[in-house]
Amino acid sequence: MIYHIPWIYLPVRTVLAIWHQLTKSEIPELAKASVLMRDRSRVEETIQAMQRAGPDALQVISDFDMTLSRFAHNGKRCPTTHNILDNDLLINDTCKKMIRELLNTYYPIEIDATRTVEEKLPHMVEWWTSVHELLIQQKIRRDLLAQAVKQSSAMLREGYKVFFDRLQEQQVPLLIFSAGLGDILEEVIRQNHVFHPNVHVISNYMDFDQSGVLRAFKGQLIHTFNKREGALLHAAHFRELKERPNVLLLGDSLGDLTMADGLAHTQHALTIGFLNDQVEERKESYVNSYDIVLVKDETMDVPNAILNYITTAPAK
Repeated sequence: MIYHIPWIYLPVRTVLAIWHQLTKSEIPELAKASVLMRDRSRVEETIQAMQRAGPDALQVISDFDMTLSRFAHNGKRCPTTHNILDNDLLINDTCKKMIRELLNTYYPIEIDATRTVEEKLPHMVEWWTSVHELLIQQKIRRDLLAQAVKQSSAMLREGYKVFFDRLQEQQVPLLIFSAGLGDILEEVIRQNHVFHPNVHVISNYMDFDQSGVLRAFKGQLIHTFNKREGALLHAAHFRELKERPNVLLLGDSLGDLTMADGLAHTQHALTIGFLNDQVEERKESYVNSYDIVLVKDETMDVPNAILNYITTAPAK
């Protein structure tokens, strides 16, 4: 007896179109108005390949400030891990003013679409170094950091708990690679009850003296555009995950795309970029660089939907 399968006679283009329709129904979040993709077919093929490999082959690498944390809420900017220190408990008014002046000077340079990364690099080093020197002068106390975080308006993106918990349940490693302040970052996710054992953080950490007063910063400075160097310095971490060749990467700047450069062998990589600010000026460069761009989207809806699809066994 011969069974005829009608769809195998359809042209390849038609079959692909049907498959795309199926993928749309399986991950409807990709049809959101805030989602931009340069090559939808490649995105769908990558997601399906990652699903076939399963959660045991997956690792997630993410920026923190304005990626896992919100850029804004109800029209008001949310603080970065550095900005959380803008608290009377920790720094005085003069220091606050100087840090804001540095922000007003250097942030426009960081997001300037007309400048190359090479042109921005020295300015980013100046910015981060100047802020850290000011913080050291304030003799910040370690025992006040948790209170400062609690009093701040810092927020993780809507749907963050689903994201963190799903990764933990599926035993997928999450590397948070941040140019912010590691001590503050850890406290934010701890207070949101998602600092699970699968979370590893690479960031700028404070160095406190025996009395718990800030005296320096540890290790090499990490800023927005030198994460490649940071990734290579932490190559040992990536070697431990060599059996996980598939990478889901989340960021909000073009510099975040280098966070996986410490990986020696990558089979499939999917990059998701949050475009939070200066949308029209930066849209083209983001769409040309990230696989998926999320425009002014303060949720984790799309990453969660993709993660759920990848970590769910395909139907037999």
